[in-house]
Amino acid sequence: MQTATLVTHEEYFDLLAKSDLKLEYNSGEVTAMAGAQPAHNRICVTLSFALENCLGTGDCLILSNDQLIKVEGCDKYTFPDLVIICKQPLYEKSGRGLEALMNPEIIVEVLSDSTEAYDRSEKFDCYKTIPSFREYVLVSSKKKKIEVIKKINEAEWLSHTYTEKDEYVMIGECSIALDKIYNKVDLPDLKTIGF
Repeated sequence: MQTATLVTHEEYFDLLAKSDLKLEYNSGEVTAMAGAQPAHNRICVTLSFALENCLGTGDCLILSNDQLIKVEGCDKYTFPDLVIICKQPLYEKSGRGLEALMNPEIIVEVLSDSTEAYDRSEKFDCYKTIPSFREYVLVSSKKKKIEVIKKINEAEWLSHTYTEKDEYVMIGECSIALDKIYNKVDLPDLKTIGF
């Protein structure tokens, strides 16, 4: 549900600090994030664990869906499902003590029916304005399908879609078994569940 009047960044951070819900900011409009389905939540856990196993001993950080991201080029603050950063993280600190990451490198969104179109279009276009952003990972919560979109240069992005026919998915420098990501995930398109 969106607010009727536009709010400032300061008012947004005040609302965020007082709210039990995640609130995203888009050019003065504040939107409450809906809760996620079990498949979505499970994928976030399995993918986070697999990425941590791959990247945990190096310089990269994997941050969960509680990490706020600042998208200055679109005057937007969002909560992606997962974020990877391998350089020194830069944060915008608000007066309320909240910190928004300013230089994400890899952003992961687990798709749902209500957010897929937005994640693929407007949100992706905004993420592209972040200079450090180099890879976008869109994970289906309905079937074994992951799209990895990598930045080639300022004007070009290369998309590779992994499906149940693929054994591994490349995210950043990590080769992750597709079955590990979808382990114990109840997918509507599958008759059996990998327990």
